[in-house]
Amino acid sequence: MMNRVAITQIGLCTPLGQDPQLVLDRLVAGDTSAMQISDALLFGQLTLVAPVAVELPAVPHQFAQFDCRNNQLLLCAALQIAATVEQAKQDFGTTRIGVVLGTSTSGISKGEAALAYRNQHGHFPSDYHYFQQELGSTSDFLRQYFQLDGPCYTISTACSSSAKVFASAKRLLSANLCDMVIVGGIDSLCQLTVNGFNALESVSKGHCNPFSINRDGINIGEGAALFTLTLGESDVMLAGIGESSDAYHISAPHPEGTGAIAAMQAALQDANITAQEISYINLHGTATPKNDAMESRAIVEIFGTSTPPCSSTKPLVGHTLGAAGAIEAAFCYLLLSAHNHRQALPPHCWDGQADPQNPPISLVERHHVAAKGALNYVMSNSFAFGGSNASLIFCRKEV
Repeated sequence: MMNRVAITQIGLCTPLGQDPQLVLDRLVAGDTSAMQISDALLFGQLTLVAPVAVELPAVPHQFAQFDCRNNQLLLCAALQIAATVEQAKQDFGTTRIGVVLGTSTSGISKGEAALAYRNQHGHFPSDYHYFQQELGSTSDFLRQYFQLDGPCYTISTACSSSAKVFASAKRLLSANLCDMVIVGGIDSLCQLTVNGFNALESVSKGHCNPFSINRDGINIGEGAALFTLTLGESDVMLAGIGESSDAYHISAPHPEGTGAIAAMQAALQDANITAQEISYINLHGTATPKNDAMESRAIVEIFGTSTPPCSSTKPLVGHTLGAAGAIEAAFCYLLLSAHNHRQALPPHCWDGQADPQNPPISLVERHHVAAKGALNYVMSNSFAFGGSNASLIFCRKEV
């Protein structure tokens, strides 16, 4: 129990919705309706993406230098944790509350629009500030919005960014530098990332199809998820964290999943549990040929041939890149929360045609419900470019 960190509040802004119960209901139903065809992102082509399709709150005028869609997504989630943060300011003081967020896009879409305006008019629009697209501005916006004075920084390690923030927060709490840390991840759809992944031949021509022999790449999504973390106990706890950096290749994972294996082993050790105690795994599951091959090998290496129920939730919300770790951590939180009284699990949405080159893993079928009392520990994996890997384990308070 000494290693566990309490999750006292969450805030959501996802393609599945913002309300926890709605998000959970759509998650366990395998609802893929958030995926939408767009003609505005991939140059000269249509592409399937997962936008947040609600009206977002406006960034207040006094924070104009932070005004971008990325920070609007962040603000949508932040408003849901505001009461908890205000109470923490009263209890601990502003210097004892930290902010650590993950992003890979920040406000790049604002810069794209500004460049298009400049090409047409010869100058940048008056409301454009370069700071809007700097990676560090995301955390600084939240710090200033909540009027906090504690440690504040951004992690940008591609697709593991907002999984690694949990490790940073745990270190800040354990070192007695903070009494509460706000963590999370935010990324917004933009042309840079969609076309960049397309240049790598990693964007699916249709709906992503993780672990299928027919898989051909990712769909990109956007969103935000925030958590308030403290030492102590809560209904759902952060039980363990594992990180690794194998640096096998600038974009490809190690084919045998050595970095993924190391991260999962470290998370299990940190949580002081065995692999057999994991009830469900939220896979990184990008549907790229190399990721799914290595992840299936890594899962079998850790869990043996009888793996826990596993699924990728990226067919529902897309790959939200720098926000993926936090959004998928939020899904795990909801599965363990009182909202999930049926102990339902997210189905693995694919064509059902397994790749015979990869060892089989136990993929969740629709309407799968965990055995009574069995859903206690869940794992969430995030594996990024450059071999930056993170594995998180969450648990119920009573285990």
